[in-house]
Amino acid sequence: MSKNLELAKIFYRWADILDLKGDNPFHIRAYRQAAKVLEDLKEDIEDVIKNNKKLPGIGASLRKKIIEYLETGKIKDFEKLKEEFPPSLFELFEIPGLGPKTIKLLYERLNIKSIDDLEQAIKEGKLLRLPSFGLKKVEKIKKGLEIYKISRDKIPLGFALQIANFIIGSLKRNLKDVITNISYAGSTRRMKETVGDIDILVTVKNKKFVDKVNEEFKNLEIVKEVLWEGPTRTSILTKDGVQVDLRIIEKKSWGAALQYFTGSKAHNIALRKICLEKGYKLNEYGLYKDDKVVASENEEEIYLTLGLYPPPPELRENLGELTEAKKIFEKYIQPILNKEKLSLLDAYKLLKESIKSDENLRKKISFENLVTLKDIKGDLHVHSKYSDGANTLEEILKAALDFGYEYIGIADHSKSLKVANGLSEEEVKKRNYEIDKINEKIGKKVLLKVMEVDILPDGSLDYDEDILKDLDIVIAAIHSRFNQDNTERLLRAIENKYVNIIAHPSGRIINQRPSYDVDWDKVFKAASENNVALEINAYFNRLDLNDTLAYKAYKEYNCKFAINTDSHFIDQFWMVILGVGQARRAWLPKESIITTYNLPELLKWAQLKR
Repeated sequence: MSKNLELAKIFYRWADILDLKGDNPFHIRAYRQAAKVLEDLKEDIEDVIKNNKKLPGIGASLRKKIIEYLETGKIKDFEKLKEEFPPSLFELFEIPGLGPKTIKLLYERLNIKSIDDLEQAIKEGKLLRLPSFGLKKVEKIKKGLEIYKISRDKIPLGFALQIANFIIGSLKRNLKDVITNISYAGSTRRMKETVGDIDILVTVKNKKFVDKVNEEFKNLEIVKEVLWEGPTRTSILTKDGVQVDLRIIEKKSWGAALQYFTGSKAHNIALRKICLEKGYKLNEYGLYKDDKVVASENEEEIYLTLGLYPPPPELRENLGELTEAKKIFEKYIQPILNKEKLSLLDAYKLLKESIKSDENLRKKISFENLVTLKDIKGDLHVHSKYSDGANTLEEILKAALDFGYEYIGIADHSKSLKVANGLSEEEVKKRNYEIDKINEKIGKKVLLKVMEVDILPDGSLDYDEDILKDLDIVIAAIHSRFNQDNTERLLRAIENKYVNIIAHPSGRIINQRPSYDVDWDKVFKAASENNVALEINAYFNRLDLNDTLAYKAYKEYNCKFAINTDSHFIDQFWMVILGVGQARRAWLPKESIITTYNLPELLKWAQLKR
């Protein structure tokens, strides 16, 4: 998979250079789309090329460049092109809110070609000498720099999961008779939107296999450098610059290690405080009472022994989960123990079995009522070839059915977003006709007629009622004028009787662009009162709404949500797991997510507003 990511990085950089040169926007978009396809491709690009398979969204010219890289390790045109600018200049693209036009201006007028240059120029007040650069704009750049410094050593969760799953899959496949347990831990297991180092824990059948596991890990194709090597911990740096720590744990300490290394730090500190109050000691080797291990092999048993219902990993941030864990234990586990002569673990298992067959019981236990991946019935935000997607309607249909979805929303861009090939009214009608014909052919409604309609600066939509009334679902989104206060703009869109969902509501892009200014209390109140769902956009660098805002929207305003992937390529469907993780971190129950509805429920919900 490393070649996929290497090529994706090259095409992203190629697009950045073309941006600086002021190239054709459609040409730039082709490179960015190719990069997206490559970073989300399930198969190894070398196998795809070897077997002469199609690469959706990548034409013959870019395919030749891919082949050239695979054969020679470089692309001549790219090597020549990147010589036009200093390599350090491209780090400026990582600063949120700093676009190619501004970067070009800074470079040409002030010779700013690195982060250090930019910081020095701000200190000396040089930016204020540039046309259209006022105090407000300079402050925005300073804020972007601060965000960049905080986040530069972290990678998006989507990348971390791909790396962790590749390593775990490789080790399990190659050492299936050696490994007994394996899992990622840390912030990856807690599904945080960005991740620093990746922690992977392993147990083996016998100590004699420890060296074998370490050797296999060190020799994986993604390894660039071995940073540290020891009998119980080996650290490597991947070719993408990510540190991964592999820890070999004794089987008897598996549960304690998994709990400890999952964290968070704040959660573990609070948990140790509970231990001290109850006369226990807890570390990565086990839970101790009077120096005797009372729980270690099973993670759930550690929490249960402390009188706590095991909180899901996504909630372990010391934000109320331990208080809730105590309440659930006392209300549901303790009565079982009082009634039956069972161990803590058996009482927990008995309750879990009861939850499976009792929907009402599940709803009463907040930790069990969080949305799960298996609850998701469909995705309402997928782009097709009609706008800027890489796949045909038939290809999307097949992928959706293979994914186990009941429905899929074809949500192409509207006419205002010309750079994304937004559809004219006639093109919408043509696409809707094709959707109807495909559904008729398969004998059921799977493809839904959806559009991602632009919210114009005054809050109106860029299609009139004649188009909107024929759609199954209307998604409204802001794609321009990010720098203004967008509260009134969003409120007007929410009040439109055809709008069902607000896409990527805050507009932020992780590590690149901050949220625009919005009065969230007004927006959440309006969304709740107007029966409009807020999207949890699962695309790896959006995850928007974030967990904090989603928690507020649900707890204070009882808002509804839609977990969608915003896929432009069918191999991006997997990102739904990122959206589910974000929703779980926000304590969202299944009932608050409209994409857990079956199709009749969903369509009935959508029509309520009209």
